[in-house]
Amino acid sequence: HVQLVESGGGSVQAGEFLRLSCKVSGITLSEYCMAWFRQPPGEQRQREERERLAVSNTAQRSFVKGGFGITRDNANSTLYLQIVSLKPEDTGMYYCAAWRAPCSLSGVAADYNYWGQGTQVTVST
Repeated sequence: HVQLVESGGGSVQAGEFLRLSCKVSGITLSEYCMAWFRQPPGEQRQREERERLAVSNTAQRSFVKGGFGITRDNANSTLYLQIVSLKPEDTGMYYCAAWRAPCSLSGVAADYNYWGQGTQVTVST
């Protein structure tokens, strides 16, 4: 049974730093591209419309959008997302996702096989 469990979200002030975690079980993390996506607040959107923030592939290479960092600890089956200098527009639900190799840094949400339930981040001024 595959599980991805995000944690670390909450209500924070603009300008602060935040680190989110994604604990993975049921798969071998080193065999998967891992990514973080975000869904902004408001009306429900399809999974495919989630914004891709950061990706880590099986070769220890990564893609990140400005203001984000991604690290993975394969030995402890945990993925992290670092968010520097949070802004109100960073408010949303943050999801981690796994895509079994072969996979790509340029993959989209529809490519990912497994998803967590998300952790909410709310940024206030």
